[in-house]
Amino acid sequence: MQNHIKPNLGFGLGLRTEHYETILADKPPLDWLEIITENYLIPGGKPLYYLERIREHYPMVMHGVSLSIGSSDPLDWDYLHQVKALAKKIEALWISDHLCWTGIQSKNTHDLLPLPYTHEAIDLIVDRIKQVQDFLGQRILIENVSSYITYTASALSEWDFIKTISERADCLLLLDINNIYVSSVNHEFDPMNYIRGIPKERVYQIHLAGHSNEGDYIIDTHDHAIVDPVWDLYAAALKEMGPVSTMIERDDNIPPLSTLLTELGRAKRIAATILPAECI
Repeated sequence: MQNHIKPNLGFGLGLRTEHYETILADKPPLDWLEIITENYLIPGGKPLYYLERIREHYPMVMHGVSLSIGSSDPLDWDYLHQVKALAKKIEALWISDHLCWTGIQSKNTHDLLPLPYTHEAIDLIVDRIKQVQDFLGQRILIENVSSYITYTASALSEWDFIKTISERADCLLLLDINNIYVSSVNHEFDPMNYIRGIPKERVYQIHLAGHSNEGDYIIDTHDHAIVDPVWDLYAAALKEMGPVSTMIERDDNIPPLSTLLTELGRAKRIAATILPAECI
């Protein structure tokens, strides 16, 4: 891995259409914003209009849902050209997507499907990440997804799978704390083994989010407030990894911006109890 100084952007939110006007009117105290890449790939229209205006006030990162880095389908170069152009337009600080597959034979399921943790899958994904990074001219962040099934073919733990991919592809990581918690409950593993197994120097961003508890299992739905066990796991991650750019995702049942700012305030308070003052 080349020597890089890991940036700490501070604390941010995911940009959602429901908050466009409030952000422009109030200029809330946010350090940065994350945008969903696919929402802004169509030329012109209201989404780009608001994006450009909001970008004047806040730095941004891009988060995609269509890379399908774990698929055996050819990479979608038309899509990647659009991603590259958007990143240049808004001067995105980095680009992320998910460690998953979203379909085969050019059919998109519009879901983030889990992978078998095999050496064959590692070889495939490492090659694809390298191609994407070469084309974009930068390292990308890959995010862990939540899962609800396991594969009998899996030969590694999820954290060893991610560690090996990130090291061989020399990519960066977006660590979703809620996804770790969801999967740990569903698959009955210790989430701290996951946290400790991830190469901390590659973790450039953290996602925090809520989920739906169905009793026997939980689902990563991003439509509820963050629960205490996820906050506790976030605190544990900071103790292991030090300062990491942190943001909150909310994709449904979206509350007023003030509610999310209050949640983000809790993340700041947790960080303040763990990290040196100059890192907050």
